Amino acid sequence: MLRRPPYPASLENRKEIENHINELLDMDVNRKIGHNEMVEITTPVLITWHDGKSSLCGDFRALNNYTKSDRYPIPRICYALDKLAKAK
Repeated sequence: MLRRPPYPASLENRKEIENHINELLDMDVNRKIGHNEMVEITTPVLITWHDGKSSLCGDFRALNNYTKSDRYPIPRICYALDKLAKAK
């Protein structure tokens, strides 16, 4: 189960996070869950840009412990370009 405690945030940032969450709830992107629902949740992180606007992101680093590594990774671009160069 991926549940983490929230990161410490100032009162101003917590209000901004609540505004973003309420906006997502109004657009039906997110939904409220009950306390007994078994769902994966993440910790919200507020990113403030240099112009004063903010974005809401999720910290999914803990999800890496549950994912399997890719056994067939994407081929390196240099090998693909070498094959293309020799093609007619």
